[in-house]
Amino acid sequence: MSTERSIDRRRFLFESGGGLGGIALTSLLGDEGLLPEGVARHHRPTAQRVVQLFMSGAASQCDLFDYKPLLIARHGKPWDPGTKVELFQSVPGHVMAAPWKWRQHGECGRFLSDLVPHLGQCIDKIAFLHGMVSKSNVHGPATFLEATGFLRPGFPSMGAWVSYALGSQNRDLPAFVVLPDGRGLPPGGPRNWAAGFLPATHQATAIHPSAADPIPNLFPPADSGLDDQEARADRAALHRLDQSYARARPGDSRLDARVRSYELAARMQLACPEALDVTNEPAHVRRAYGLDDPITEDFGRRCLVARRLLERGVRFVQVWSGADNGFPRRNWDSHEDLARDHGLMGRSMDRPAAALLQDLEQRGLLDETIVHWTTEFGRMPCSQGGKGRDHNPFGFTNWLAGGGIRGGIAHGATDEWSFRAVDGITENYDVHATILHALGYDHERLTVRSDGIDRRLTDVHGRVLYGVLG
Repeated sequence: MSTERSIDRRRFLFESGGGLGGIALTSLLGDEGLLPEGVARHHRPTAQRVVQLFMSGAASQCDLFDYKPLLIARHGKPWDPGTKVELFQSVPGHVMAAPWKWRQHGECGRFLSDLVPHLGQCIDKIAFLHGMVSKSNVHGPATFLEATGFLRPGFPSMGAWVSYALGSQNRDLPAFVVLPDGRGLPPGGPRNWAAGFLPATHQATAIHPSAADPIPNLFPPADSGLDDQEARADRAALHRLDQSYARARPGDSRLDARVRSYELAARMQLACPEALDVTNEPAHVRRAYGLDDPITEDFGRRCLVARRLLERGVRFVQVWSGADNGFPRRNWDSHEDLARDHGLMGRSMDRPAAALLQDLEQRGLLDETIVHWTTEFGRMPCSQGGKGRDHNPFGFTNWLAGGGIRGGIAHGATDEWSFRAVDGITENYDVHATILHALGYDHERLTVRSDGIDRRLTDVHGRVLYGVLG
């Protein structure tokens, strides 16, 4: 075969390199001096990394974490919010108590629903943010808002900002990894973890640990049709093309940087399979994450992989619970039957999330790792169609743990119905500002110039929640 045959670059890279550039560019170019190796911290940090657990579809605060005795006392009675509320139904349904009982946990004595008993074992590590509000009650925009700080797509995700600020701790792995739900992608898909106007290296690498091919195109396809001799000839021809390109553009080092990025990809071929192989974990660890139960196995595997990635130097790992809407429900959007749908989603999340907190602590990682549990908005205290709950952007719950966060506390509160935030009202900007502060950054000073504007994760908003910091 002639080494001079016409070669399409993209086809060549796919056939002989496995399409590695897309993955490599999510963790490198900084090594070639084209990108900054992170941004100097503004103050001493309490955290080095973040894992975000994102409940897609809107997890109900009043069925998980926000205990309201009035809902129990008034269950089945007419509910009057005292104001007009936008709902899918014409009028509010009746007051609806949680289908699960509530119990006090830990030294702090905070109440949790029996839907999340394992998290009760960790409650003294958790700071609950009960005064959360959103600017949208529509899944797509509200999800973007929580993930990127903006209601519309096209902006960098929080993980991309963290990658940009901190750089990579492991040259063999990406700085930002997303682990989508095995059932599909959330509303907006990959735009929730895109780099936006930041350099492309800070976009997340999506990994599907339960799939037969967890990282698409990391390895060349078995049926590429190229033997070793042909592959070597193609690489030699590509090298000559690269040299010709470089000679015609003196001083432009971008091509050389991309060539070097494929060397990183080769290292990833060794590092990634090892990081994703949970069979090396002791049996009791796999059981703790719920890998022995089909309900918890998928989320549990991804939480365990998240821990393995964090301890190997990945800066930001995003773990999704729930996919875009479908029937039966594949997420937390429980309009029809909350007891059924939240029952499944809650059980699938509770045991693995608790195991992640406990595992990080046992390994000495929790002190420098922020765990952020979030959802795009909450749910109404009244029933929808008798058994479901509608969207509620006026009051919901996030929680934080580790990385300098005070445990066993609550910041903010909703009213007696768990309807509206009335104290310590908190926006996503405030949560983002607080996480950046724990990582050592002033959210108002971590900016990138784009389209003539100094852009930042928190837009023109945000305040640090000093009350939840230790």
